[in-house]
Amino acid sequence: MTDNPQAAQPKLWLAACYFFYFSILGVLVPYLGLYLDFRGFDSGEIGTLMAILMATRVLAPNLWAWLADKTGWRVELIQLGSAAACFTFVSFYYPGGFLYTAASLALYTFFWNSILAQLEVVTLESLGNATHKYGKIRSWGSVGYIALSVAAGALIELFGPGAMLHIVLFLFAALMAVSLPLKRHKPSPVTQQTSSGFKPTASMIWFLLSSILLQMSMAPFYVFFVLYLEQLGYSATSAGFYVAIGVVAEIGIFLVASRLLGRFGVKSLLVVSLVFTTARWLLLAHGGDSAVLLGISQILHAFSFGLAHAASIQYIHANFPKQHRSKGQALYASLSFGLGGALGAYWIGQVWQGGDGAQSAWHLAALWAGMAALTATMLQSSKQKDHKTK
Repeated sequence: MTDNPQAAQPKLWLAACYFFYFSILGVLVPYLGLYLDFRGFDSGEIGTLMAILMATRVLAPNLWAWLADKTGWRVELIQLGSAAACFTFVSFYYPGGFLYTAASLALYTFFWNSILAQLEVVTLESLGNATHKYGKIRSWGSVGYIALSVAAGALIELFGPGAMLHIVLFLFAALMAVSLPLKRHKPSPVTQQTSSGFKPTASMIWFLLSSILLQMSMAPFYVFFVLYLEQLGYSATSAGFYVAIGVVAEIGIFLVASRLLGRFGVKSLLVVSLVFTTARWLLLAHGGDSAVLLGISQILHAFSFGLAHAASIQYIHANFPKQHRSKGQALYASLSFGLGGALGAYWIGQVWQGGDGAQSAWHLAALWAGMAALTATMLQSSKQKDHKTK
């Protein structure tokens, strides 16, 4: 018996929350740029709008983490964020100009981006000493990403880019629904230990810098990948299948991640993942028109997202004290996916130039990934510490 208030969380509903959260991501990441292009925005505006989507990850997770640490509420904040994201997404239906679209995007993504860090903490604390089972629950998010990236591609090809709005609204409603069965608990009073500060180590700073650079390198994939394939002559359905290849590879790596981490440790696997990510962007720069090379580049998604993310979550969980884990997950999410993603999306939007600068954009992404790999070599090797809970 454990005194952990989250220990009795039903794994089915946690998996369902991951499924629908990443289903939304599986539609927005490949097809939001396509939808914005359909709306008539140029590549610079699309890059800026996608940067807003990423930038809300800077503020939202940290505000929610502060609330969670002050109140002891985590499940409640997941439920509130899901409901607010669903209702505010309706504003995105109105075909306003750039400023309106930016404001609408900032509003609903603020609530949506507040959810994941709390879901990660609730899941890991629910697992107690069995944190190595995290990958199996988290892999349902990858299943959702695959299912919706493929289905949305087919629906968009059939009904046009505007179909994206109806798909995402349905998924937000589903996320809100599956968050409701999660068990709430009475908030614990804030103790002096809980409110005390935490000083990141030098290794943690190198880790966060590497995470920022990795997400900067992911920008052309997140913002322009489907448009890039369209320019190369692929259909929306084909693009959806290529996105799915990457996520199938991601699921495979999640299933063996705990064994890999136990054997090689976080540092080694992060460096390897980042080296493979560098190779991935170079393949897209020079071999995107080859079905085989494009497929290989998508298989490498297992490293650039799957293994890198599993290692990062484990690193945060092992290196932050229990009372600061919400802050740790929020800091990771906000600096990497938020700051890194926003900087990368804005910069790539300026380089892309309607597709004329695509090769330069992939080269820049490869440079950032290479810098991330070098930065990751500065991490302190702590294999035993990282997996002491296994």
